[in-house]
Amino acid sequence: MMSRSIRLGMLTPSSNTVLEPMTQAMLSGLADVTVHFSRFKVTEIGLSSQARGQFDEAEILNAAELLAHAKVDVIAWNGTSAGWLGFDRDERLCERIVALTGIRACTSILAFHEIFNIHKHRQIGLVTPYTRDVQDRIMANWQGAGFACTAERHLGLSENFSFAAIGEAQVAGLVREVAREGCEAVAIVCTNMQGARIAGALEQELGIPVYDSIATTVWKSLQRVGVDCARVRGWGSLFDGSPLGAQAHGAGDGAAQRGRMLTTGR
Repeated sequence: MMSRSIRLGMLTPSSNTVLEPMTQAMLSGLADVTVHFSRFKVTEIGLSSQARGQFDEAEILNAAELLAHAKVDVIAWNGTSAGWLGFDRDERLCERIVALTGIRACTSILAFHEIFNIHKHRQIGLVTPYTRDVQDRIMANWQGAGFACTAERHLGLSENFSFAAIGEAQVAGLVREVAREGCEAVAIVCTNMQGARIAGALEQELGIPVYDSIATTVWKSLQRVGVDCARVRGWGSLFDGSPLGAQAHGAGDGAAQRGRMLTTGR
């Protein structure tokens, strides 16, 4: 009798074009894991009532129920809204997903919280595409949880679709800038930005962990279903459970090629 694949479910902002192909690429070496997506409407990131209203639980739970029809093993909110709305929003969302579907749940932002605590990171470099007011709210929420954003860069954008057009070379430049200002780890916070593929090469260059939002979602989703995260190779230190472990694992030619891409922008 053939055993079935482990199915990861991802709740996806409707205008996001990065997280689906990036997640598929990250999991491409795991033949026994598949990933499935359900969208709900998100087009704008901001603090207006209209922008905040996109993250009301009713629409998210509708999308989660559709994922449950595919009998997924975990449902992950692959978005970062709790960064500015508060960690408690994702904690409550996970509780309600479990109550509605009977399926375990996780989120990108709660994964960041867990990772920072595991590795005792308290000084964070924050990189986002967001506006100043959203950035300030994230920094205040994280400070309240014990994580000081000692350096930050943001691009002042609010249209969610536009975030995907920010190239890897520009993201890498922002990461370098916050690292130079001083931090224990860098968080690339946005699941529609090109950060996951370059994290490992940046870690080797800068000597500090670089955590991407899509990667944190994959990491926690795999943990929730009991898959060894170290099987995800060449995507940075996060997946082997120790800071800068990617160097020990040796990301090989792929990491070297990504390092050349960071330098050349191609």
